[in-house]
Amino acid sequence: MTLHKKIKILFRHHSMEMGGVEKVLLGLLNNLDTEKFEMTVCLTLNQGKLRDELPKHIRKVYLTDGKEDFSGNSVVQKLQLIARRMKLRKLKRNPVLADRIINDTFDIEIGMDYRDYNVILNSTHKNSKKIGWFHSEINVPKFQPLVPGVLKSFPQFDHMVYCSHKIKDMMHQYYPELKYPAESVIINPIPIEEIKRKAEEKLDNFPEGPVFVSIGRLHSRKGYHKLIEAHKRLIDEGFHHSIVIIGDGGEMKNLKAQAASSNVEKTFILAGNQMNPYPYIKKADYFVLPSESEAWPLVIAEALVLQKPIVATNVGDVGLMIKDRETGYLINYEVDEMYEGMKAFLTDPDLVLHIRENLKNIESQFDNQNIFDSVEEIIETLHKQ
Repeated sequence: MTLHKKIKILFRHHSMEMGGVEKVLLGLLNNLDTEKFEMTVCLTLNQGKLRDELPKHIRKVYLTDGKEDFSGNSVVQKLQLIARRMKLRKLKRNPVLADRIINDTFDIEIGMDYRDYNVILNSTHKNSKKIGWFHSEINVPKFQPLVPGVLKSFPQFDHMVYCSHKIKDMMHQYYPELKYPAESVIINPIPIEEIKRKAEEKLDNFPEGPVFVSIGRLHSRKGYHKLIEAHKRLIDEGFHHSIVIIGDGGEMKNLKAQAASSNVEKTFILAGNQMNPYPYIKKADYFVLPSESEAWPLVIAEALVLQKPIVATNVGDVGLMIKDRETGYLINYEVDEMYEGMKAFLTDPDLVLHIRENLKNIESQFDNQNIFDSVEEIIETLHKQ
């Protein structure tokens, strides 16, 4: 009997901070066929709450230490950060050094995010096939400084995977003359049973209802500054409720200051990162996503699986995931509409009941096996070429 040689895959990613891309990576690593594939993950920074969630059968390497492994002494930590930046610059100038750390050869190299494109395309494995994953709306103003680099990278890949139809359509709309590689749209996998199981974990110190919960990195494009304005208007008009935000990021300080100046710091709760956010979704009455831009937000699928009525901006593929006034409430990226959406849930029990009824069988719309089969087919087809 002849044993088939496994296809060797290298996944490159920046770090394992809590986020949708990282969850997609974990989903692939946990579900791609280990009889067909030998998988390695290389992290640029060994950093983030999800770094220890990588499956045991996956070989993990990293180029630099994460902040979790730095000294607790602030002076030493600054020196460690400087040393890390210097090492990263050196690795960027000379990809051979990174490949020596990884110390293997691969058939397929996959960049999970635009930040990983250059390291994939500049690797010394010239015979490997290159796959890129793209999760970003190309027209978002703050993304514009990165666009030239993204456009330069796209034609160099052998295959590009988009996480939503809108992301792909937008690329072709804005850059119709770009030489695109082979393309696929593969939505993010949803670990349904894991979500349900983790949601049962006990949760203390949760505010009394009604409670909206939201999960996301604290970036300006996530819209939490506008959500505070809508929340304050509702509170000032006597509509008692709380909002709990799970996540961390560069906007934490600004959002805390805004909540304090608006006198809503006790009802707009910035809870930081949580390793298990699902009990917060389960215990809340509603979910809210106020983002300026998204692709195919995994967190919407997670809230749907836990059957929570959702107020969400109609961005990316959210409109394909939620049917307005049937399985959620779609709004535009405006304070007035955030206010109206939350107010509807707080004042219209018939609407909420109608949505809850429609959510009872919602998980049937997620077909994980088809997602993993599609990824495996792309990899196997490229390997044969």
